[in-house]
Amino acid sequence: MVRLLRQNGICKNFEAQFRKKNGTIMWSLMTSTVLEMDGQQCHLALVRDVTEARAAEERMKATLEALRVSEERYSTAFQTSLDGMSLSHLEDGLFVDVNPAFLRMFGFNEDEVIGNNSLQLNIWANVHDRQKLVEVLREKSICGHMEVQFQRKGGERFWVQLSASKIDLDGISTILLVIRDNSEAKAAAEKIENLAFYDPLTHLPNRRQLLDRLRQTLASTTRGTRKMALLLIDLDNFKTTNDTQGHHVGDLLLQEMGKRIVSSVRESDFVARLGGDEFVVLLEDLSELPNYAAEQAKNVGEKLLASLAQPSLLGGCECLNSASIGITVFGDRREETTEVLQQADIAMDQSKAAGRNTLRFFSPDLQAAVSAKAALEENLRQAIRLKQFVLYYQPQINRGAVVGSEALIRWSHPRRGILAPGGFIGLAEETGLILDLGNWVLEDACLQIAQWSKHKETARLAVAVNVSARQFRQPEFEQQVMDTLQRTGANPQNLKLELTESMLVDDIEGVIAKMTRLRSYGIGFSLDDFGTGYSSLSYLKRLPLDQLKIDRSFVKDILTDASSGAIAETIISLGRAMGMPVIAEGVETEAQRVFLARLGCHAFQGYLVSPPIPLDDFEKLLARMAKNHAPYND
Repeated sequence: MVRLLRQNGICKNFEAQFRKKNGTIMWSLMTSTVLEMDGQQCHLALVRDVTEARAAEERMKATLEALRVSEERYSTAFQTSLDGMSLSHLEDGLFVDVNPAFLRMFGFNEDEVIGNNSLQLNIWANVHDRQKLVEVLREKSICGHMEVQFQRKGGERFWVQLSASKIDLDGISTILLVIRDNSEAKAAAEKIENLAFYDPLTHLPNRRQLLDRLRQTLASTTRGTRKMALLLIDLDNFKTTNDTQGHHVGDLLLQEMGKRIVSSVRESDFVARLGGDEFVVLLEDLSELPNYAAEQAKNVGEKLLASLAQPSLLGGCECLNSASIGITVFGDRREETTEVLQQADIAMDQSKAAGRNTLRFFSPDLQAAVSAKAALEENLRQAIRLKQFVLYYQPQINRGAVVGSEALIRWSHPRRGILAPGGFIGLAEETGLILDLGNWVLEDACLQIAQWSKHKETARLAVAVNVSARQFRQPEFEQQVMDTLQRTGANPQNLKLELTESMLVDDIEGVIAKMTRLRSYGIGFSLDDFGTGYSSLSYLKRLPLDQLKIDRSFVKDILTDASSGAIAETIISLGRAMGMPVIAEGVETEAQRVFLARLGCHAFQGYLVSPPIPLDDFEKLLARMAKNHAPYND
């Protein structure tokens, strides 16, 4: 048995003999497991005295002998047995005789049983079990210690241990069945198995079950499949709570934290308690890409931190909680279970060292990527608070004259200098900070429109402002625009809102209605990146647009790629047919400008004239171009 315990950690139905204190020999059936208590491995065993069961088998043998020797002796043993006994035909299960113990066990009267078969009485919880018994008897004529479920007359199911023998009765193959109710022993065995695989305090899977699950998961992993993550959660200052509030409150806290962890993850995720104040979450079926898988694990970790940090009222005491989480993402190679746990443990130690109530990744690369993104998000929030942004302006030219500009945001980072929007707009969209940024851009652009309106040479200068889909869909966006115009004193006719085609995918009717209302105040609309997205002409003709924009991706290859030139020509022709001006962006060479002009597009912006530049430089450029104005004649 010791060998089996060392190999499997659990041993079921091990039959052995013991000597009692009085010297008598006892037959026992043991179910045993190894438990860890206070850091020590202990041996927990359930020992059931089966001396009587063995005696029952002997009685069955004696009964068989009695049948051969004396009908009267058989009848006495059959009728007085404490075990349920029956005689039934092997082939059809028809009952020939049953003893009183059988009738008491199943709740039938004798006339309900005799002449009927077991299927009619519905006593087998699983009819396939009877077929298995029949097959064994056909092969060996005897069957011992078979554990099955039977069903009483009222429908209650119970576990039994049965022994059977095939005998010949009047030339008919007959089953002599001895049945012992095994329900209590079965319940006790299930209880000990539960102790072996579940934590008795939180009722979560324990370390052994975690290792089994992790071992199975790793064994089924193949390279290139979806990644997994292990989150090791350690409650901060749990020992202090235990010492100051008492072990009862500590136990309640562990139970509460276990419930919160389970409620914070998916039903398919695996949650276990390692022991002490440590919990584990195993996430499977994450992205195949390590960076995305890390981001998914980070989102779960942050959700857990927020949930565990909520105050708890336990045993009349308010407990303030927090946790440190170590995360390892794995699945690229065949890791060992101990390796994965060690990685999560190292990451958790890093989390503790970082000040607790935080999470850390084991992989240096992944940790760096996640940390960099988190740092950028925090810096971005701080930049919004400190107003570290400025607007750059790129002139928009029509036949050589500056007719407007596009206002483009730049981050004036205190250490990294001026940052282009490509480095932070995506994160702003993802986190919702784009709403604050968009409001700031609109405000600053309107202030500049109002300032330029005071001077004759810039009074009619239009300013185009990019509006994100998320910003435009805000129910209060329309009112925000009107409030900004009123607050700044900007002329709405000098404001142009640039929308992208992605906005047209959802709620086109709502988009048209909102554009129509804003346009009624004099605000203009330009469709940015036209030809790269939705491009539904049926919707395009209904949109209250003032301008189409040829995307820079077409302009870049307009001289070398026939399809780019054809698309540009189509957009220009479409604009002409709809009476709508067209402007090209990303014009960098004179040859590109000339090509577009020959197609009928004379408005453009791009490095040919100027990149986006600060306000002071833009105003100097305006003065210089006004002084040296030389209109294009093509």
